[in-house]
Amino acid sequence: LQLSADLLSDQSLRNDYESALLGGASGLEFSSNREAAGLILLWEADASIEAFGLAKRALQPPQAPALGSGREADLTLVAALACKDAADQEQQERKYESAASLLRDGIQLLQRMGKLPEEREDLQKMLEALLPYRILDLLSRDIGDRESHEEGVKLLDSFVRERGGLEGRKSRLISEGLKQHEFELFFQQIRKFLTVQEQLDLFILWRKRGSADSGFLFAISLVAEGFSHRKPERLEEARKYLKNLDFPGLDVRPLLGCICLLLADIQQAEKFFLQNEDYELGKWLKNYEGEYLGAFCDYCRNWLAQDVLPGYRDIDSKAIDLEAWFSDRDVQKYIESQERSGAIGFAKNGLSFLNSLSGEKPDSAVLSDQLTDSSTSISNLNEEELEFELEESDDSEKITNKITQNLNKIKDNYKSSMYYILNNFKDLKINIFPKNYFYQAILVLILIIIGSSLGLFTVNRKNSEPKVLDSGSLVEEKSSGNSLENTILNLENSENSKKELLIKAIPLKISNPNDEQIRNLIENWLALKAYILGGNKTSELEIVARDRLVKAVDKERSEDITKNQIQKIETSILSMSFIDRTQKRIEVKVVLSYKNQKIIDNQSSALEYIPRLNVTYILGRDKELWQLVAYKSGS
Repeated sequence: LQLSADLLSDQSLRNDYESALLGGASGLEFSSNREAAGLILLWEADASIEAFGLAKRALQPPQAPALGSGREADLTLVAALACKDAADQEQQERKYESAASLLRDGIQLLQRMGKLPEEREDLQKMLEALLPYRILDLLSRDIGDRESHEEGVKLLDSFVRERGGLEGRKSRLISEGLKQHEFELFFQQIRKFLTVQEQLDLFILWRKRGSADSGFLFAISLVAEGFSHRKPERLEEARKYLKNLDFPGLDVRPLLGCICLLLADIQQAEKFFLQNEDYELGKWLKNYEGEYLGAFCDYCRNWLAQDVLPGYRDIDSKAIDLEAWFSDRDVQKYIESQERSGAIGFAKNGLSFLNSLSGEKPDSAVLSDQLTDSSTSISNLNEEELEFELEESDDSEKITNKITQNLNKIKDNYKSSMYYILNNFKDLKINIFPKNYFYQAILVLILIIIGSSLGLFTVNRKNSEPKVLDSGSLVEEKSSGNSLENTILNLENSENSKKELLIKAIPLKISNPNDEQIRNLIENWLALKAYILGGNKTSELEIVARDRLVKAVDKERSEDITKNQIQKIETSILSMSFIDRTQKRIEVKVVLSYKNQKIIDNQSSALEYIPRLNVTYILGRDKELWQLVAYKSGS
């Protein structure tokens, strides 16, 4: 320190020193007996990684100091302290694997030297506490990095086993690390980076080791895979598993009711729903306006949306369509193969029936009659439903009137009729087409008119409904061609212009800016950076930041583009304190609230939230313009 002070306080020596630095010199030169002093200076200058690397190299043969010497003790202590600070720095920059690698190197070095057991224990505790962050780091990486992903799954498996399952039965024996409630939040966060099959594999392993929570999640994952991938056999497996699951305090009957409903076992579903012990659910079912089956469907949709489908990387939690489920051929084939009575009627007519639940709720007896009588009405189309017999002498006007009258009858019950036609078309061709070719032509004409009328009926219904725009305004489509498209375009243009006005940066050219003006400049930097990383373009950033920082933001955005991702960043300044303030340079320490969520292919990743992030900003003035020159996080 004295040598440094003497050099820097002597103007001639300082000029020579700075010239040497600009010429490529590495800095102060120390003799071997002052090596530890040089490493201490390097360590205190926040170059901990470099200090640790040099100390570790100095302790390696052939330049290793003599055993038991003071130089060996000093270098070992500097290495331990620098390793700890270097790992902290890497962790603050969210480079968790790099921090873990440094800690492992430091532990191995201290073990080899046989010194500083307390420091070695501290490094080991830091490494253990870093494990959940390493898992999150590895699992949240790009899906193409299979090696990192598989390593993250292995670490997660060992982490849960060491804790004694998801319940954390052994966590009370671990003094450091995550508490149980913290672990539950952590596990909820990382699940979305795992596929449903990966979770099934992990849950069944943990279940075999005594984790009851894993057994329950295994059954839920079976339902998620079965519903999303149209595999009803997985739901049957989940039903059997839940029935045998011993989970104190949990009434699984509503869950079994939902699974039975999806498997079209209506009687069992009703039994489970009505015998549940949940008072609120019973009260809701009692007050439900409509048939019980409609209530069961609504409850099942909500269960799938909130408790089953969220939390998997390869499942769309918003794709909940019971109509599509019951219309799927594989689902219908499985149901028909399992249950030949009761469920078949629901499976075949499920699409039209569920459609009726979403609008007006018809009386169950009327609905049953509609579904039962559809086969009779269609098979006897040429005798009873149409109610006329054609003779070759009938004139065209009479035929047209008859067809119009019967169209009104068919339109009232078109859902069940058309559904029956689609599912039994081969039989229809045999039953309703008479041998007389004239009758065949008339019936073909009738079917064409039915289809056209129903199509027009549907289009008119759609055209009469109001359209909801993204801006929240309710606009009805008018008959003047492109008026709706023009309205949307105008709204988008006005929205974009509004957004552009919000990010206008004002150059700061005052020689002595006040605190509020400096705060505004930093806020402009944060807002513009978030705007660009959010997928937008602007040249305003060049006003508030130097070219080097602008290029760094552009580079980060280019990397996001290659990954097909955008970043949704929210920051707010909590406090500011000035470190240094001159006419050309301002150094200010800022405490930020920071949120960042990456959206890849329209899929949101985990929210990164740092409630208090320390950042040191350096502002410089060049040609009367104040700009951000550099910044450092975690200081």
